[in-house]
Amino acid sequence: MWSNLHLDVLANIFSFLSPDSLARAKSVCIHWHTCAKLYHLHSVSQHRRPAWFLALPTRNRGLCCYVHNPVADKWHVLSLDFLPDPVRPVSSIGSFLLLRPINSTILQLVLCNPFTRQFRYLPLLNISRTNPAVGIVMEGPAQHGPFPNFRIYVAGGMSDEPRGGATYESMVEMYASRHDKWQIIGSMPVEFAVRLTVWTPNESVCTGGMLYWITSARAYSVMGFNIESNTWRELSVPMADRLEFATLVTRNQKVTLIGGTCGGDARVWELSEGGDDDIWCLIEKVPIEMGMRLSG
Repeated sequence: MWSNLHLDVLANIFSFLSPDSLARAKSVCIHWHTCAKLYHLHSVSQHRRPAWFLALPTRNRGLCCYVHNPVADKWHVLSLDFLPDPVRPVSSIGSFLLLRPINSTILQLVLCNPFTRQFRYLPLLNISRTNPAVGIVMEGPAQHGPFPNFRIYVAGGMSDEPRGGATYESMVEMYASRHDKWQIIGSMPVEFAVRLTVWTPNESVCTGGMLYWITSARAYSVMGFNIESNTWRELSVPMADRLEFATLVTRNQKVTLIGGTCGGDARVWELSEGGDDDIWCLIEKVPIEMGMRLSG
């Protein structure tokens, strides 16, 4: 009976499996392998279960990642040697990784499932650019199949001038997974494009209909993008001229800033409700010895 199940039915059953179980199921027989291959980028994480923790090295360019199984309390090393190029992590999307190859300065994104060892390159942007900021917005599960719908926003960076040279790119592009293509959705002030040209790895956070990035150059500031109105605003950062490291996370659906100095303590601030007042509230001080570990 199992060998005769329709692929759609079998794929739905597979959607209840944990990542390691799905990888093992793929090796059972040709029919199951074919199903996993046809639905090769479908997520298996839409059903509630303890989330796995995944870590990627940002400085070591070795093609591997590390995952922790919370049920069995075990760590696993997953090789990424099936990818044709060395990569740098951009973000997670459900059970998948959004990566960018590092052997080219032009932004190209690749989506991969490290458990099934499958990947695909996303289409090229309409405007080739280097070192832009990238943000992810999840939209929930697709109507057909368990793969989630998502959008990717790319802003800033530098592009080639028609007459030679390079310029800061003010056009904003958006990729919609349901259409599998990029489109230009508007522009941004050039000074914001300069601030969002990323020279060091950074992450975006999305909450309350806003995408936020922290700039990679000191003094730090936070750039906010309203997804619905396509408008931009710049937020100040506490101790901006003194912070030596800073990053953004979300905590209880609020934008949270973690920053400090390499030889001193680290602090945690939370953006006030709504974010329009541009007020950061200090909610925690990290002991100096732990702040030094964060900076390292």
